[in-house]
Amino acid sequence: MRVIKRGFTIVVSIVLWLVILLAALFAFTTLATKDQAHVASLAGYTPMMVQTDSMAPTFLSGDLIFIRKCDTANLEEGDIICFHTIIENEYALNTHRILQIDEINGIRSYVTKGDNNEISDSHIISDGDIVGKYIGKISRLGTVMEFLSSSFGFLVVIVLPMLLFFIYQVYHLIMVTISLRKAIAAEEAAKKAEAQAESAEGRRNQMQEAQNRPVSDNETEAILAEARRIRAEAEAAKARAEAEAELAEAKRLKAEAEEQLAKVKAARKED
Repeated sequence: MRVIKRGFTIVVSIVLWLVILLAALFAFTTLATKDQAHVASLAGYTPMMVQTDSMAPTFLSGDLIFIRKCDTANLEEGDIICFHTIIENEYALNTHRILQIDEINGIRSYVTKGDNNEISDSHIISDGDIVGKYIGKISRLGTVMEFLSSSFGFLVVIVLPMLLFFIYQVYHLIMVTISLRKAIAAEEAAKKAEAQAESAEGRRNQMQEAQNRPVSDNETEAILAEARRIRAEAEAAKARAEAEAELAEAKRLKAEAEEQLAKVKAARKED
C-alpha cells in the first residue's frame, strides 16, 4: 500500500511539472512575439509557433520551432532565419531560408524564400530585420500551444490540473498533520509509560533496600516486646476461654445434680 501511494505521488509530481513546464512554455511563446518590434528570448532562445506550410517539409504548420540569436556576419546562404517583414500589409515575423546574400559597401541584404514556395519573398531584408537563426523544432507542439491559447484549452490543460494538484496537496497536508498528531500522542504515551516504569522501579528498589537494611538493637527490642505482648494477650485469651468452658461445665453438672435430687424427693413423697 505504501509503495502504491509513493508511486502515485511520483506520478502526480511528474504530471504537475509537465503542466508547469507546458504553461511556462505557452506563456513565454505567447509573450515572446506579442511585441513584434522586440522579440523576447530566454538565454538567447525564442520558441515560435508555425502558422503556415511555407517551409514544408522542413517544418510544418502546427510545429513549434526554436530561434537562437546570432551574429548576422556569420550567416550563409542556405541558413534558415527568422526576420521582421510585411505580410499582406501587416507587420509580422517570418522564418524562411536565405536564398541569396548581397553586400554593398559593407551592408548586407538578404533574399529569402520558403522551401515550399515557388518564388522568393518580395521584401529584401537587412541585418536589422533578423531576429535569429532556426535551430530546431518539436513537431505538432505548436498545435498544443494554439489549443492552450483558447479559453477551453487553457482551462483543461493548465487550470484544472493545477486545481486538482492544489486539492491533493491540501488533502496530503491534512493527512500529514493527522499522522504527526498521532505520532506525538504515541510519543507522549510512551514517555508516560516509561516514567511510570521508572517510578515503579524506584519503589521496588526502595523496598529492596528496606529489606536489605540491617536492623538496630532498639528496633530488635521493640519487635521482641511487641511479640511478647501479642503472645501474652493470646495466652490470656486462651485462659479466659478455658475458664469459661470449665464454668459452663460446672453449671451443667450442678443442674444435673439438682435434677436428680428433685427426682429422689419426689419418689420419697410417693412412698
